[in-house]
Amino acid sequence: MHTTRTQLDPLRPLTLALALALALGSACSLLGRRGPAEAEVAAESQRLARFLDEAFQAQLDRSPQRLGTLGYEQRQDQWDDLSDRHAQETCEMIERDLARLRAEFDLEKLSPDGLLSYRVFEYRSKLHLAGHRWRFHDYPVNQMHGLQAEVPAYLINTHRIRDFDDAWNYIARLNGIKKLFEQLIAGLEERERRGILPPAFVFELVLADCRNVLRGEPFEQSEIESTLLADFRGKLEPLVTAQHVNGDELDAIEESLGPKLMREARNALLSSVEPAYLSLIATLERQATLAGLDDGAWKLPEGEAFYAFAIERSTTLPLDADGVHERGLQEVDRIHDEMREILAQVGFEGSLSQFFLHLRRSEEYYFPSTAGGRAAYLAEARARIAAMDERLPELFDTLPSAPLEVRPVEAYRERSAGKAFYSRGTPDGSRPGVYYVNLYELRDMPRYQLEALAYHEAIPGHHMQISIAQELKDVPRFRRFGGFTAYSEGWGLYSEYLPKELGFYGDPYADFGRLAMELWRACRLVVDTGLHARKWTRQEAIDYLMTHTPNPLGDCTKAIERYIVMPGQATAYMIGMLRILELRAEAKAALGADFDLRAFHDVVLTSGPVPLSLLSERVRAWAGAPKQE
Repeated sequence: MHTTRTQLDPLRPLTLALALALALGSACSLLGRRGPAEAEVAAESQRLARFLDEAFQAQLDRSPQRLGTLGYEQRQDQWDDLSDRHAQETCEMIERDLARLRAEFDLEKLSPDGLLSYRVFEYRSKLHLAGHRWRFHDYPVNQMHGLQAEVPAYLINTHRIRDFDDAWNYIARLNGIKKLFEQLIAGLEERERRGILPPAFVFELVLADCRNVLRGEPFEQSEIESTLLADFRGKLEPLVTAQHVNGDELDAIEESLGPKLMREARNALLSSVEPAYLSLIATLERQATLAGLDDGAWKLPEGEAFYAFAIERSTTLPLDADGVHERGLQEVDRIHDEMREILAQVGFEGSLSQFFLHLRRSEEYYFPSTAGGRAAYLAEARARIAAMDERLPELFDTLPSAPLEVRPVEAYRERSAGKAFYSRGTPDGSRPGVYYVNLYELRDMPRYQLEALAYHEAIPGHHMQISIAQELKDVPRFRRFGGFTAYSEGWGLYSEYLPKELGFYGDPYADFGRLAMELWRACRLVVDTGLHARKWTRQEAIDYLMTHTPNPLGDCTKAIERYIVMPGQATAYMIGMLRILELRAEAKAALGADFDLRAFHDVVLTSGPVPLSLLSERVRAWAGAPKQE
């Protein structure tokens, strides 16, 4: 992975700083009034930075799991608190911090970047407080990111064992799963009392996840160890071996520590993990008998109001379901027209629908469903990423230094997990970012979409955007480690398009795959609003994807099931990309020959994630473009 070519300074150009000051309303001197002295601006901005860091740390300290995700070593023996009391306390803390922010800081004395931090913190706080009303309007156990799968995934991918203390902490976390799941079950039962249950199809998938965790030793007599026992052994053995290889003098207690830790891990799995999962299974089996077939958010208490909030939370724009739905239909028509141009290019004689059917039925567009086919997919994905990595300096001045790995989704959750996703690494690079590819069913992973998918999840997509944010200097941590779905997923989709400008997608089928991925996100605008606002059934939404995209049935089914359990989230991708492209076109028109694509990307990436409304102000200020509503 490339290292950074330029200093990660989000306000490097002087002209950008002045323009931002105008756009953000803090340049009193430029409006004909004497502004604060430079020293006052520096002092107030530094005071704000200290406050924001303290507020971020106070919230971070309340989440052992997020501490681990970001590479901190505190509280590695604990899980997050899932109680409603904890959620209420968090809300109260945010209310107090927001009140202090507004009462204690003078906006006219903040630097442009300080004012940006103020506004992002204010936006994020207001969003959290608004969302508190809807804190039970979700499904904590679901097939996409439910705790039944996230807990083992966290231990496997985040909890490192570098010394024996780490090993004891791992065991403590195994023992802590019992309490964690007690809180989880209490939350599920509270949702049940409120009339909030997942639709029926969810239960089969999540119950399979739960049972998979309990397969193998020590839960049953088997030659194969369970997922968690194998993970613990795999992490512990190199540590024990290293001490012997290094010739350390071990006393009798240390000599037996490896076997003792293995025994304790087995005991924790049997005394805590197994009963925790069995209790969860019993709860889910009971709730499955109560679940209905209605899928959309409209079925929930105050469902219409909740979905309106979900759209705004995901897009960070004041959009309504009808407008999103209509925009989706327009984008589907546009992309279909571009696809027809490729059909003419490859000489296909037939309609677009017939070409979709041809792609689904022809084996040449898929890797074989064998161990060799899975290895070939991973090798091709890594090759595409490596080729893109070499060309990044042509598009970007600022590049990340964080390492990246490509891995298959683990067997215990591959049946229910999404087709691909990214897991961030640590800021210091000690744990790499990971691009996960789900190879459970290769018929759902067409060859012609491999390239665009790799760019989205890895580079120049999520790995690059998130790693740059984490590596920023002199930017508050809450901005470096925060996120807004429309910003990050909009960037991911934009990253699928961007390589085309470097000559990638030379194969017309690969370019068709890029369009197919973009079409997929346009269809999301239609089916998400269809499901959650227009009362479409699960089958109606699947049929829409089967009619309007080339994706196979399994892919379409899994996608719709994802959108059902994550209302509004799917609308962020296309809305975010369209806004980035619109801002780029505006900047190019305003700057003319002075437009520099690498500088534009710096403006977008080097302040960390921001709501789309603030991103618009930032780009327009940089370009000197007129403000638009």
